[in-house]
Amino acid sequence: MRVIKYVTSFIAFIAISGAANAEHHSQTQSGKPKLVIAISVDQFSSDLFSEYRSSFTGGLKRLASGAVFPSGYQGHAATETCPGHATIMTGVHPGRAGIIANNWIDLGVKREDKTIYCAEDPRIEGTSFGSITAATQGDYVASAWHLLVPTLGERLKTLSPGSRNMAVSGKDRAALMMGGNAPDMIFWWKGEGFKTKKDGLMLPALPKFNTELKAMLAKPRAPIAVPAHCEARNRAIPLGGDSAVGTYQFQRPKNGASIFRASPDFDAAVLALAEKMVKNERLGAFEFTDILNIGLSATDYVGHAFGTGGVEMCINLSELDRNLGSFFDKLDEMGRDYMVVLTADHGGHDLPERLKQQGVPEAQRIDDDVNADGLNEVFYENDELRKYGQIIYADSPFGDYYVSQALPAPLRAEVKAEAMAIMARNRQVELVLDGADLAKMPMPSGPVEEWSLTERARASFHPDRSGDFIVLLKKGVTPIDRPMRGYVSTHGSPWDYDRRVPILFWRKGMTHFEQPLSVQTVDIAPTLASIIGLDIPDDELDGRCLDIDGGPGDNCR
Repeated sequence: MRVIKYVTSFIAFIAISGAANAEHHSQTQSGKPKLVIAISVDQFSSDLFSEYRSSFTGGLKRLASGAVFPSGYQGHAATETCPGHATIMTGVHPGRAGIIANNWIDLGVKREDKTIYCAEDPRIEGTSFGSITAATQGDYVASAWHLLVPTLGERLKTLSPGSRNMAVSGKDRAALMMGGNAPDMIFWWKGEGFKTKKDGLMLPALPKFNTELKAMLAKPRAPIAVPAHCEARNRAIPLGGDSAVGTYQFQRPKNGASIFRASPDFDAAVLALAEKMVKNERLGAFEFTDILNIGLSATDYVGHAFGTGGVEMCINLSELDRNLGSFFDKLDEMGRDYMVVLTADHGGHDLPERLKQQGVPEAQRIDDDVNADGLNEVFYENDELRKYGQIIYADSPFGDYYVSQALPAPLRAEVKAEAMAIMARNRQVELVLDGADLAKMPMPSGPVEEWSLTERARASFHPDRSGDFIVLLKKGVTPIDRPMRGYVSTHGSPWDYDRRVPILFWRKGMTHFEQPLSVQTVDIAPTLASIIGLDIPDDELDGRCLDIDGGPGDNCR
């Protein structure tokens, strides 16, 4: 292995490696794998996988030699981090899991701030949404308490108490939604190092790991060389004033920890910690099966900060491919019998300023009055309504909208109807749905790519948490009214650029095949369950087992 000269020894193991050892791929493994590794690459859309697939030479190339489903779907409408991760290891849609969005409104919660973060425990006094969103990431208690169903790792431990269920991610919500409420060990990035949940089991190597990471971040970081296949994307896209994206190469000044997350080094650190977990805890070294959930968050931060179409994303995916390759090589050296599934929590859309230059003239930013504040301004013109204070609540321009419970029932119904009508008339809104109607619908079925917008919204809907009405924006509308540092593009829509994600299964020696027809991320958990011998009643799942044998055998029997 030759080491990238600008990366310190702390993350040297994930640097450029040679081609994977052919001997590691030559012998077919049979029976239950001793280690299942579930990897989510945040915001890694099917579009990105397809665009860069021919350039992969490392870990992503290895995974693409297994069972490849390029048209995986996050079937639901609210294509955000928390709901997406909740589907992967539970096998159910967000509407059943209860994870309807990253944030939602609970007008009954006993605190002034009514916004609920998907991975907080609101039962803890002193928690507020403001503490969660603050740069300091204050004193909220991170928890999977809102997740209403068990994860695959939690189910496995009821059958095999000796099995370990562990998780590590750049985001707490990714680790918690994949690991569940009772992981054996769980870590995520929080400000200056990796932390664990309250009363969580500590990895003995973690304090030294964090110390070395902090020392690395105190040093300057040289730019990453632009790979040849990325040169055509190395072009500035002006965003107004002196601001532009499209040419950044992930250089950092001294003490540049604040921009660490939006760089390939962030995922390198997660994989370095994952490798220590496997090695130090001897995951996959015993007679039972262990599960390690890995959330790689850098692609999402890069997408938000720079868009998906520039040199930044191209460099990031090239580094991700190399880092994954080196991580798998380390597992091979340990002699582990492991299976990998890699997917994403959602896709993403490029910034409209670049899309307009690339044949998408309708790409646009949302108007600054398309939100709950804009609706409230309309209702505040009515003296009778003004006395009730805030009338409409929402966390973002799209998705769930809530009507104040302080209004008398007849008046509340009138306000809801009028608010829906106002939003439906907006030029940037595709559809407004009544929550009461969605609550009466069954979960959708059939080919996921053919689901109507209403069916996609139903897959996200939970009657106790979702909005009084749901707002879906038109295709191509970016719900950011003006670009700002670190936030120029996003996801969250019901459109396929946000729903479609790759699903890749790999195990040493497995028969390669590619299935272009649609499958869903909720199919991952039942597929893995069948392989490790875990029986889950069909009525507890929204997904189905995928036969990834690639031959006459059937792992779903």
